[in-house]
Amino acid sequence: MLTILIADDEPHVVDLVRLTLEDGRISVSEARDGETALAQAEALLPDLIFLDVHLPDISGFEVCARLRQDPRFVGTKIVMLTAAAQESDVARGLTAGANHYLTKPFSPVRLISLVESVAPHVPVWQRG
Repeated sequence: MLTILIADDEPHVVDLVRLTLEDGRISVSEARDGETALAQAEALLPDLIFLDVHLPDISGFEVCARLRQDPRFVGTKIVMLTAAAQESDVARGLTAGANHYLTKPFSPVRLISLVESVAPHVPVWQRG
């Protein structure tokens, strides 16, 4: 089973990710702020983490950097999922250790494609 953690304080974004991805092969957990995201990551050791840049307490950039300092998260895929779309934001996210950067708004098809690219062993889209 693929475990995904999404850290975002916008309920509709969390709901979209959950409705698009969660099924019997994929489990989606959520955090509404950076501290909770760090605690959830430590408890769950997720395969994939989606981080919003603008979290209420600690920025997604900082959460990403902290996770990357912990050897337990070396293999964890981290995707910045945010409306912060400036070139400098993307560079900052990648410098913090993110594997990918997906800007809001995003389509469910793009989300599925991204998950399939970082976790090819779990087919998200059921074809035919």
